[in-house]
Amino acid sequence: MSEKNEEIKKEKYEKLRREYTGNGLLEKDIFADPIKQFEKWFEEALSIEVIDVNAGALCTVREDNSPDTRIVLLKSFDKEGFVFYTNYLSRKAQELKNNNKASYLFYWSPLSRQVRIDGIVKKISKEEAEKYFKTRPEASKIGAWASKQSHEIKDRKFLEDEFAKYKKEFAEKEITMPEYWGGYILIPSVIEFWQGRESRLHDRIEYRSENNIWKTVRLSP
Repeated sequence: MSEKNEEIKKEKYEKLRREYTGNGLLEKDIFADPIKQFEKWFEEALSIEVIDVNAGALCTVREDNSPDTRIVLLKSFDKEGFVFYTNYLSRKAQELKNNNKASYLFYWSPLSRQVRIDGIVKKISKEEAEKYFKTRPEASKIGAWASKQSHEIKDRKFLEDEFAKYKKEFAEKEITMPEYWGGYILIPSVIEFWQGRESRLHDRIEYRSENNIWKTVRLSP
């Protein structure tokens, strides 16, 4: 590509912007409990049918201390923390085994909102994971058996053959949860709520847990 075309492309990308028109986030309007505030925003995103409202970017830490991020679906949350499920053989699981600090980020574009959750991650009980596993669609259950997540495979056919193998194996019996599959809970220590505003003067309210008491501060955008 010519230097001129590269410059045109660069200018096109640099012009990508929009004006945020959120209603604002003021201290007088927020809950003292960040979990309640998250629930309020989550429900509002659900009410306008935001696509993949429970999809968040989960950032873990590699052995060399570099970040590693991927989209992970949130499956439940309460005062204890935020729960997601995965393969315990996956890259993220190995990273959490070495360093249980993580960050979970949700972005709801139609509302010009994002929430960042920092904390430590622990495995949930096998019983709780099995209870959730039973609610999954049949194909998803079989997929959990067929995929050794993050491990290298020869090609697409290998994955499809593994799926077919386990589909046949469980054709006439209950699809049990693999031993290498389960859930985690992210126990938050910091939760930041970001509301897009005009002129890039965004609202940022951060909750910090101090001796099990949540304190709030406003951050400059």
